[in-house]
Amino acid sequence: MLNQMRSAAQLDMVRKYLHDTLGVACSLRPWTGKFPYYLQDSFALHELKILDHSVLLAVNRRAKAPPLATVRDRLEKLKALTDRPVVYVTAALASYERRRLIEQKVPFIVPGNQLYLPALGLDLREYFRQQTQTRENALGPATQAMLIKGLLEISSRETWSPAAIAADLGYTPMTLSRAVKELTAAGIATIVHQGKARWLHMDRAPAETWEVARPLLRSPVKREVWAQATVAFKKRRVPLAGLSALARYSHLIEPALPVYAMSASELKALSRDFEVLPEPQPDACQLQVWSYTPILAPNGKNANVEEIVDPMSLTLSLQETTDERIELALEELRKHFPW
Repeated sequence: MLNQMRSAAQLDMVRKYLHDTLGVACSLRPWTGKFPYYLQDSFALHELKILDHSVLLAVNRRAKAPPLATVRDRLEKLKALTDRPVVYVTAALASYERRRLIEQKVPFIVPGNQLYLPALGLDLREYFRQQTQTRENALGPATQAMLIKGLLEISSRETWSPAAIAADLGYTPMTLSRAVKELTAAGIATIVHQGKARWLHMDRAPAETWEVARPLLRSPVKREVWAQATVAFKKRRVPLAGLSALARYSHLIEPALPVYAMSASELKALSRDFEVLPEPQPDACQLQVWSYTPILAPNGKNANVEEIVDPMSLTLSLQETTDERIELALEELRKHFPW
């Protein structure tokens, strides 16, 4: 039932998006053909008639979309079965996913963000125009950290205590109040009162909340330096970050020099324990200075287990990459999200 409601909502958004973007009306009706179960389970199928064209919309039914390779193969199967263009419809796509679909000429619609319909000669990229606007309203670092920690911990639950999250991160009541205001103003959460306590409620599933919040989130990396302190960092359990962390989450080969992360306050506290280098040297490491603590979800109390930054913050820290190897590894990284 939830998947049906999600598909219906996306279809309404598609209709409105096409009308607002192209200024034309379109008609939608369910596609009644027979298909293998795995295709029915993956997509809600509808026929779209627009600009004297008829195409088949394959609306993603799942909160968590399958890998792009799987999507492409299933769309090709639908195209062969129906003998007509098939357009993939999903609530969100990462920038590298959009680019890969365009390179492979796979039609798609992300309602409100972008549509790519090569058969109609259309490639409208509202996302890039909107991204500049939304960056001005980006969430503050503390708010971003609280949201990510909340998503890491709530799993399938929809309500969480911002006060508890703020206390874990060492934030002041003023910072907590500002974060709650930012999250509610952005439509990411609503306030629920239980006695004297304030809770945050998210109407969407965690995966959808993440996608809605993504345009408002920034890389946590403020700057990068080189340091001669690899042993000291390991002893203090400074977490792996950047490509070192991504290599632990995926099949990416680890970089020659390790990458670590710490907050600006941690850097100040530990500045006597290492030397900042003007350039990389043998046995050095790269140190990222983050706008919030890089340990939002400790990996465990075992002293032999290296800490690694959380997968969502790691994704944000590498979101501007254009390296295909890293993009593929980021796709693997999504498997480690808590939903």
